[in-house]
Amino acid sequence: MQQEENTQIWTKRFISLFLTNISVFFVFYGLVTTLPLYAIGELHQTDKEAGLLLSGFLLSAIIVRPFSGKLLDVFGKKKLLVLSIVGYFICTVLYLFVHPFGLLLGLRFIQGIFFSIITTAAGSLAADIVPAKRKGAGLGYFTMSTNLAVVIGPFIGLLLIQYSTFNVLFIVMSICILAGGILALTVNTDDLPKPAHEGKLTFKFNDLFERKALPVAAIASLVAFSYASVLSFLSVYAQQKDLMAVASLFYAVFAAAMLITRPFTGKLYDTKGPQFVIIPGIISFAIGLVMLAFVEGPVLFLCAAIFVGFGYGSVTTSLQALAVQSTAIQRSGYATATYFTMFDLGIALGSYILGMVAVQAGYASVYLSGACLLGVVFIIYLIRLAKIKPKKVINL
Repeated sequence: MQQEENTQIWTKRFISLFLTNISVFFVFYGLVTTLPLYAIGELHQTDKEAGLLLSGFLLSAIIVRPFSGKLLDVFGKKKLLVLSIVGYFICTVLYLFVHPFGLLLGLRFIQGIFFSIITTAAGSLAADIVPAKRKGAGLGYFTMSTNLAVVIGPFIGLLLIQYSTFNVLFIVMSICILAGGILALTVNTDDLPKPAHEGKLTFKFNDLFERKALPVAAIASLVAFSYASVLSFLSVYAQQKDLMAVASLFYAVFAAAMLITRPFTGKLYDTKGPQFVIIPGIISFAIGLVMLAFVEGPVLFLCAAIFVGFGYGSVTTSLQALAVQSTAIQRSGYATATYFTMFDLGIALGSYILGMVAVQAGYASVYLSGACLLGVVFIIYLIRLAKIKPKKVINL
């Protein structure tokens, strides 16, 4: 009976943290999808200026993320999680009142700071809560909260602005993140491991990054670069291909592919090793991007969503688990911060560079470029894997 309790994933606090993470990413993906439309339609900005709303948000997240691991150690993971959610909530409410575009950019920058701390704290707490023997499955299940938000955020966001106003959208988003904050307060952290040194705020290299997690995080940044082609340009590409009617369905199929395969891939990770999930995932992701490059109708468009969903979901959740398991549990906050720093950097660079590719060569070239980069990731991972004994990789 005790063994069963020790390996249980879906505890009360895990569920609370899971729902908190959904609320955070619901707001993130909902605003990523709708704010460009708000900037263009309501604030009369250009497409390029609207794109700055995501870039500014990610820029602040990238700047702050390396410091968040140390901040979690000094101030406490739960305390910083709750305080950052309060800041995230205030920023969401302020969308109701901030209308000048310059101020809106500033608001996005500030909200990105809170987002980076929240996601680092939540991911680190999840890594601490999940039983050691079920780390792959547990963190995979936790990542399902993000996968659900990928669908719920854009779907509800687009639905609200279609049948209501942007102010209603901002109110709904605010209520959602408020609920997430209340749930975060219920997470019990008394029995979780404490850092070896608390109370001293220093920023040496080891206070900013986890060295052992950097190789995995670097690979994740390349995956994120390719994912930027989907996150930043899918709606525009769908509009060009006259597929806007099924664009929201793409996100639903995308998330369904991640959710359906997650229990299987999580178990495979824990029993066979990360390579048995990451390698097929990279191949699937690349195939999905190639499909998008040549898409002409809704069938291939949605088939691409299946391959991209399975591939992206498998690779990113496995790499995050691998990054956390590469170091001591007391360093989980630093490993999580390192992983997300590199991941955010990959998305930011991908959005910018692939945007230039789109202007010069079209969106088909954007997706082919993403697929080629995944080919490079495949080779890098195989080379790294060849240098490590299989048993050691599996136990990372």
